[in-house]
Amino acid sequence: MPKKDPEINVLGGRLEPCSLSPVTGYFRDGACNTCAEDQGSHTVCAVMTAEFLAYSKYVGNDLSTPRPEFSFAGLKPGDRWCLCAGRFLQAHDEGCAPRVHLEATHLRALDIIPLRVLEAHSTDAV
Repeated sequence: MPKKDPEINVLGGRLEPCSLSPVTGYFRDGACNTCAEDQGSHTVCAVMTAEFLAYSKYVGNDLSTPRPEFSFAGLKPGDRWCLCAGRFLQAHDEGCAPRVHLEATHLRALDIIPLRVLEAHSTDAV
């Protein structure tokens, strides 16, 4: 089992859980934990929207269709999910990024996404 990076969020505090229903995260532990082996950097705790789910499917990552063979029920608007940092930034650039729960977004997301971009999409910035 790969060694997890320290559980620190983008605000410098302890990483909070993202979602246990559905269970998310690179380690499927409900948090956006990461490690050196996590090539996709599944570090952004995003709140799904219909617009983002449609966008993700359009660019080749269908997150909304159930995949029972992987015990995956499919995501729906309102679900939280540990999103790849690069995909989030791509969606931001296209104008359809979902909201972000900063306390549950891993510090390593900042390797790819500027903090100001994450803050602009914060669930607190409604």
